[in-house]
Amino acid sequence: MIILDGIERTMIRQAVAERRDESLHKQRRAMLTRRQLLRAARAVFARDGFEHARIEEIASKAGKTRGAFYDNFNDKEDVFFAIFEENINRGLAELKPLLAGLTSQAQRVEALGQFLSELTRDRERMLLNLEFKLYSIRHPRKRKRLAVLYSAMKLRGSIPELNMLLPQMKAKNAKAQLCDSLAICGVLDGLALSHFFNPETFDDRELEHHLNLCLRQTLSGCPDKKTKRKK
Repeated sequence: MIILDGIERTMIRQAVAERRDESLHKQRRAMLTRRQLLRAARAVFARDGFEHARIEEIASKAGKTRGAFYDNFNDKEDVFFAIFEENINRGLAELKPLLAGLTSQAQRVEALGQFLSELTRDRERMLLNLEFKLYSIRHPRKRKRLAVLYSAMKLRGSIPELNMLLPQMKAKNAKAQLCDSLAICGVLDGLALSHFFNPETFDDRELEHHLNLCLRQTLSGCPDKKTKRKK
């Protein structure tokens, strides 16, 4: 049995603490590198398009090496999916408390409309979203992995969490919920494109107006159809 004196125990504790601090420092540095690469990739993808973007350019813009890129991501699809997940997670974190504090359906639909309208004004984010959707559609069989990413993207991009945030969605079956969510995303993409293409005519006010029309029709049970059935 080895008996350590007070000085030895102190030295051991210090050594353990130093290793722990060094490990935490490496983790923070790795996280910072990843964030810098993601920020650079956003700018390069939005500027050059997904297919023309070069990994060397992303790494250079982040002030990193090509090796640092591959330490964090497998390829361009990998970094783009990371950007997409980051956007979705941040959006849901902001949207959930916003809708949870509202009691009426009309208030929730209006709040969702304002939130999505703000998203459509984020030019970089919308262009990145559209860019990867187009790339995935053009290359459905490029690789098995890309097909898996595309399937996951369709599910995440359809905002399935809406059924938790909007009570009226719970009355519908899973397929109807997914269709409604995909329709909302499709309208969002189209309105954003029109806004970017002709912002003078299709301005922020028009964008929000047409988005709210779509939301009210989709999330309020399509009252026009009900009226027709009664007749």
